[in-house]
Amino acid sequence: MAPLGGYRGKILRIDLSTGKVSSEDTAKYKDFLGGTGLGYKILWDEVKPGTKAFDPENRIIFGVGPLTGSGAPLSGRVSITSLWPNHLNELPATGHMGGHWGAELKFAGWDSIIVQGKADKPVWIYINDDKVEIRDARHLWGNGIFRATEEICNEVGSDTQVAAIGQAGENLVRIACVMCNRSHSAGGVGGVLGSKNLKAIGIRGTGAVAIAADKKAWKDLTYEFLSLIGANNQGVVPRTPQPWAEYYGNTRWTARKGLYWGSAKPAVETGECSADDLNRIGYRTQKGVLDHGEGVGEKYLVRMGGCHSCPVRCHAYTEIPALETKYGVSRFQGNTCTGNSFGSGFFSSPSGSEARIEASQLGSALADDYGLWSDYGQFPRDFVYGYKSGLFKAKLDPKEYDSIPWKLLDNNDPAFLLDVMKRIAFRTGELGKAFADGMPRLEQKWPEIAAYHQTYDSSCWKDAHAKHHSSEAGAQVGALLNMMYNRDVQCHTHTNFMGSGLPFNLMKEISGELFGSPDALDSSTQYTPMNKGKAVFTKMSLIYLELHNSLTACNWTLPLWTSPRKDRKYRGDVALESKVLSAVTGEKISREELEATGLRILNLFRALTARFMNEKDLRNKHDLANEWVYEYPKDKPAFAAGVTKMDRADMELAKDMFYAEMGWDKATGMPTQQTLEKYGLKQVAEGLKQQGLLV
Repeated sequence: MAPLGGYRGKILRIDLSTGKVSSEDTAKYKDFLGGTGLGYKILWDEVKPGTKAFDPENRIIFGVGPLTGSGAPLSGRVSITSLWPNHLNELPATGHMGGHWGAELKFAGWDSIIVQGKADKPVWIYINDDKVEIRDARHLWGNGIFRATEEICNEVGSDTQVAAIGQAGENLVRIACVMCNRSHSAGGVGGVLGSKNLKAIGIRGTGAVAIAADKKAWKDLTYEFLSLIGANNQGVVPRTPQPWAEYYGNTRWTARKGLYWGSAKPAVETGECSADDLNRIGYRTQKGVLDHGEGVGEKYLVRMGGCHSCPVRCHAYTEIPALETKYGVSRFQGNTCTGNSFGSGFFSSPSGSEARIEASQLGSALADDYGLWSDYGQFPRDFVYGYKSGLFKAKLDPKEYDSIPWKLLDNNDPAFLLDVMKRIAFRTGELGKAFADGMPRLEQKWPEIAAYHQTYDSSCWKDAHAKHHSSEAGAQVGALLNMMYNRDVQCHTHTNFMGSGLPFNLMKEISGELFGSPDALDSSTQYTPMNKGKAVFTKMSLIYLELHNSLTACNWTLPLWTSPRKDRKYRGDVALESKVLSAVTGEKISREELEATGLRILNLFRALTARFMNEKDLRNKHDLANEWVYEYPKDKPAFAAGVTKMDRADMELAKDMFYAEMGWDKATGMPTQQTLEKYGLKQVAEGLKQQGLLV
């Protein structure tokens, strides 16, 4: 295709079995934008039901969209789509990686990469603009991500952007991830690379992404975009009262007088960062104190870091000398969110303690080098339960059990991580193999874990994956979102809106404008029965999740449905994504047209799930929740004040109302033929019909 703004016009395909490198026209996939939309389309077209994640016939698609590399704020993401090894039935799913790799791919002239087949020996892929080489990686195999990345940069240049796997991916660990720039995909896709003998993809690009809008229009739109951004996760008011702010709330806008990046040289004060100071957006979130606690979170923070073209900066970079002197890893670490709780999740050390931040950053160092994923805390929770309940002692061979330094765990000593993470990454012993195979297979191996997952304390959702902003975040909205995917939902659309920090009554007003009813939004202490507004809220959350992951843009902060701007009465801009896409590509697209594209992508994913399950009753076989969602706390009914559990009959009504909004069959939860054809998916409808899945 003749490149539009935002697109480079070609997609790279690499067959590792044959060594063939080829180029395809992006136009074939343009109706799906890029990112996950592109990935879903390729899986539908090319991967047969019955294929397993580690089969050579599986594809792994590194998808970026038209916004990536354009310089549009918050557009530094990569969507990595494949069959998901951590799912018991290895259904389609997507992981998401930030950093600078995606933009570099666009600068090299490519809109995405499709990898298929399996190399006969370890290899890595080097992309230098149009020059693509499959290089020998036997000297890299067996090394962690940090060493492999360094070796590649030494070989071809320090400005190379590298996405690599560690030993966990090489050993086909089902919770292995891919990582670049200390930003990692979710677990599973690392094992897919390992199954293909692919260690890394390194990229150097010298080109640029064209933008259709003229310079002034682009500058004005970018300024407007930045003026709507709050802090990390779109908190639009500060966490503490400040002279410039009308409101304050429980947000990640932590900046205040007297709060520092304590290990910067010299220390840097965040200051108050008023909403109209757009040059200090990156100071608004001092995430060290959020992830590690007051005191140590300030003491050890060097700076905040993040992804290409993002002013928010969500990664907390630390310097902790004890990591070198006590554990033999680098004193410099950087991670965010559950990446900073992977190591500390094994221990009971309190937030703000030296022991906890040491465990956090040692865990980050080891997990990110081995390429392990915490499954949003499910892995550490299951491990601690297995130990404290006596399950491991009862199930493991006594020699193996006694070889594990349990006293270190009992004493909250982070050194325990040196043993346990290596066991899992190298699949050592029965315990290492059990956790390397992922939580769903852990349930099968030890039914006691499956029983634990039905309890509230497990924080586990269906299919043994972690709950991720589920019924505790938006009641029926969060519950429905967590039912839709084949891994944790990885959706922040709803929580970024609900977590704005604005007064509840004002948020109810905005909910009425967005979703047609102020009753779409519940307070965190009083849930209400299902209503149409909640069904619309759920639908919009999913539409924009798929759009962000296809454009590609950051769903960890987007959408900007609220803003810090008092002159806008704290409203954001629901049409912002369509405005930015129009400016980048030069093709005028309305909000309604873009949302229809999101629905096309979402319906394709739903059809993919049914196809690989060979099941059309998704309502009763897929859209499920664990028992704790309905049973906790047992002494109070649903919808009582302060109760976060759901009512079973009400959740069935929630499915009815949501399916109606989506145009899906109420009995099965399947997209109807009419709905599929409405969104340009006639071929998909025909495929489902041939498989006996069309309703």
